[in-house]
Amino acid sequence: MLILGIDTCGTTAACALCSETEVISECSFLTEHTHSQVILPLAQKVLSDAEKTLKDVDIFAAVSGPGSYTGLRIGISAVQGMCYALDRKCVGVSALEALAYNAVCADSVICAVMHARQRLMYAAFFRADGMTVKRLTPDEIADADELAARIAACGEKVICVGDHAMLALPDNAMPAPASQNGRSAVSLCFAGLAHEPCSPELLLPDYLQVTKAEKDLDSAKT
Repeated sequence: MLILGIDTCGTTAACALCSETEVISECSFLTEHTHSQVILPLAQKVLSDAEKTLKDVDIFAAVSGPGSYTGLRIGISAVQGMCYALDRKCVGVSALEALAYNAVCADSVICAVMHARQRLMYAAFFRADGMTVKRLTPDEIADADELAARIAACGEKVICVGDHAMLALPDNAMPAPASQNGRSAVSLCFAGLAHEPCSPELLLPDYLQVTKAEKDLDSAKT
């Protein structure tokens, strides 16, 4: 089974092609362009490098949130379009769960974190056993100091993956090395393989925050 993963939730555009047992092809880069300009050519490059075509892909995966509102919609729309055209199923994966899979080889609790705004962080806790990642808490938004206190309260070793530089890490926390802190479409693919695929119309973004359009609508009503 082949899975093609697309990550457009932040400043990094990432794509990977994987099977259940190996990484076949991957590519990622920081981009100053909108993801709508680069993500499909990037997917084509990943497939071309692997000497595969879109028709060879069995399942598509996209980051469903949290992250950039526009970026999430671009990635989800791209995956939906390919699934509709090829009659394939897809899977939406939390950006935090994909980050946690960066440290899947750790035998410990993992705290995946992404900067939201100011001192607020997107965060979720997971447990890795060397092969898979099990979710312990839902994705949520927390103040950096509050999150550090929650990490300390775990009472065991915690690996922090992602934007942990803003956190005053307690003694039981260990920052993941730089190689494990970035967005990885490979981690997205393996996280996606742990989920049941769905029809493309069920692939929806999970922003975790109220969007500007929703704020404007609420203001107009009042």
